[in-house]
Amino acid sequence: MKDKKKRLKRVSIKWRLLLAFAGFAAVMLGILWLLQVVFLDQFYKGIKTAEIRSASETVARQAFSDDIGTVLQDLVADNQICAMVLSSNGLVIASADTLPGCLIHRMTSRDLFLLYNLAAENNGSFLARFGGDRREPAFTLDGKLQYIEKRESIVSVRLVEGSDGSQRVLLLNSSVSPVSATVRTLRIQLMLVTAVMLVVALLLAWWLSRKVAKPVIDISRSARSLSRGEYTPYTGSGYREVMELDETLSRAAEDLARVEQLRRELLANISHDLRTPLTMITGYAEVMRDLPGENTPENVQIIIDEANHLTELVNDLLDLSKLQAGVVSLTLTRLNLTELVRSTLIRYQKLTGKNGYDLSFQAEEEAWVEADRTRISQVIYNLINNALHYTGQSKVIRLRQTCTGGQVKLEVIDNGEGIPEDQLPLVWDRYYKLDKVHRRSAVGTGLGLSIVRSVLELHHAQYGVTSKVGEGSDFWFSLPQLPPPAEDTDLPDAP
Repeated sequence: MKDKKKRLKRVSIKWRLLLAFAGFAAVMLGILWLLQVVFLDQFYKGIKTAEIRSASETVARQAFSDDIGTVLQDLVADNQICAMVLSSNGLVIASADTLPGCLIHRMTSRDLFLLYNLAAENNGSFLARFGGDRREPAFTLDGKLQYIEKRESIVSVRLVEGSDGSQRVLLLNSSVSPVSATVRTLRIQLMLVTAVMLVVALLLAWWLSRKVAKPVIDISRSARSLSRGEYTPYTGSGYREVMELDETLSRAAEDLARVEQLRRELLANISHDLRTPLTMITGYAEVMRDLPGENTPENVQIIIDEANHLTELVNDLLDLSKLQAGVVSLTLTRLNLTELVRSTLIRYQKLTGKNGYDLSFQAEEEAWVEADRTRISQVIYNLINNALHYTGQSKVIRLRQTCTGGQVKLEVIDNGEGIPEDQLPLVWDRYYKLDKVHRRSAVGTGLGLSIVRSVLELHHAQYGVTSKVGEGSDFWFSLPQLPPPAEDTDLPDAP
């Protein structure tokens, strides 16, 4: 039930885009309605008020100039207003009129004097509004200054004082045209625009949502089978991010399929390696039990050898699991890497003498490093085992130690068939196996390279492999070199 509710709460990207576009269109239309219809009258009156104030500032700067009449003529022509400049005793100095029935030109001397007093009482500036839709004056002066105007007018009064102390009165009048007819026109237009925009926005949102969402939905449907390594690539067109997602999922499907196949091969190989020693142990034990005279030291030794091989396989599996889980801790000590290689090679003397393997070690000097002795010994052992497994008919394996640039490099070189270049990055994978036909290693368990990689990464060591088909392989690793102890000055002969 909870899962069903969660699914219901999840909204498809298609519907999210659709709602987003519809919401955007609704917000923009709402803003248009507010600006063009609801607040249009206030915006218009605010603009006219700002214009008359700006014109008053312009006249005030040239109120005492000789060409004030020309200034007024230019001003009223540009702004569709009327203007008048008076002296302090009421004489007209300059006048300009472009409005029919201009209010300030119809005022009596007493009305002008009352406006002068209002400006004087308000720090030399006063703005008055008359008339409008109310058919009454915006204000009265003691019940005497009353003008009933059909059209609203704005009157600006400003007192300007000259350098000689004289004073002039600036009067400007602007007519405010009614916008009710304009508002009605805009309202009808916006209703049509709103309907068209909503339809267009919904259609556009639906088209874009399908174009964006469909590839994602198709890829998501194909990705449900990704855990099985199956993925059907998206064949349609889409945005760059969609195609990159499809490529990423395709690569992931290929990797999962490869890992799954290698995992199956590993299980088959391990099952084979476990079954072989168990079969031999059981077989020889039954022979020793049932046949007189078969209880010989040789048969007992075979049982012991197979039990040891089985123990090594189990130990390697445990080590690999611990290393991959990151639960292994290192005990770092100062050790002689050269001597460690020599002591490891001693374990192969019987094998080299019996089966004809030729193992040699070249070292120019004794090399000291800081590492976990047990784990580095395990690395050397597994690299030699790998070389023994793939060295081919020549059975020649060379170990070479070089010291350059403060690093000690150890190489294990075989003369086998080599590794194709495209498979070199895969040899360290715990599921990887170069040859598809399983064969039991001459020494070891076949899990060595995975253990080598994990141990070297714990040491933060550099490692790698160079190989060419038909020319063998060179597996190597390097560690920082430490100076030798003071008493360790002689270089023993290499075996």
